[in-house]
Amino acid sequence: MVNSIEKVRSDSTNNGTVEITYKTIGPARPSQIRVASHVKVRDLRNAIAEKGKFPVSNLRMILRGKALQDEEDGDDLYVTLKDQDSLIVAVIPNPPAGAETFDDDDDDDDLKFKLPPSASRWKRKFYYFLRNKLKLPDIILMGLFSLSLKMWVIIILWFILAPIAHRWDLGPIFILGTGFSIILLNLGKRQPGDVSAYSIFNEDFRELPGTYNAERIDRDIRAGQI
Repeated sequence: MVNSIEKVRSDSTNNGTVEITYKTIGPARPSQIRVASHVKVRDLRNAIAEKGKFPVSNLRMILRGKALQDEEDGDDLYVTLKDQDSLIVAVIPNPPAGAETFDDDDDDDDLKFKLPPSASRWKRKFYYFLRNKLKLPDIILMGLFSLSLKMWVIIILWFILAPIAHRWDLGPIFILGTGFSIILLNLGKRQPGDVSAYSIFNEDFRELPGTYNAERIDRDIRAGQI
């Protein structure tokens, strides 16, 4: 994708671009940069970081009293700039090397559920709707988005069949069948060479090394080890 920010000469004949001023918090002097008049906030951040040699991840921008965010609900945000607009740029300093930090916010961020970058657009939109509009907690979001499409089909089918089973007085059988189905579907499958903890499921009833049972006790008694 072609970057929407293009660095061009500072003459006023460039169509679709404006010259803005950004002031870094601190003793640094204001600087000018020419960018597209309608630009992604992410691209504007990258352009300023590249020119000022700032770390992009630590860069914060304020325009007309409002902090600029890269995206909202999974969609990139754009900003419309005018000639001679002024930006305030803040660079968050990195902690000193070897310093121990106790940041509860970072711990909270680690506990929050986040969609993988490979998630589809509709899934991201649905996720942001549930999180930002309906304010669902992260534990519920984790459960919703951790299930596969096949599992959702099974759940929906279960809720469709449950009233039918109740109408035909088959509710207890339906519940028991559901329980056995959950057990059977979660048994898993052993890989070649794996040995079960229960010898009855192993070839030639082979036991795990160190198994202590009645046969082992009998052997130890006969050998005089007990």
